[in-house]
Amino acid sequence: MSKDQQHPLYNRDRPLITSLLAAEPTDLNLAELARLRVRYQGFPGARDIQQDLDRIMERWGLNETELFTKTRELHYLGGIYQSRGKKTEEDWN
Repeated sequence: MSKDQQHPLYNRDRPLITSLLAAEPTDLNLAELARLRVRYQGFPGARDIQQDLDRIMERWGLNETELFTKTRELHYLGGIYQSRGKKTEEDWN
């Protein structure tokens, strides 16, 4: 049996996930939730984060298919991660 691993971005992601637990499903928050779902999907560890991501989806009344459909539309329209002329950071890992 393999032991749970510590995700290298856990400490960076934990505060964001905690804030999403109390947040509303804005376009940016939906994009962040989808990005984090992809990051932690199937990861052998960070169980608390995976459970909190499930909790957020339940609170916002979404399943994974709906979340990814909405965020694909948002990304197609563009501008979710753009701010004041800075280059966007694509961080899907």
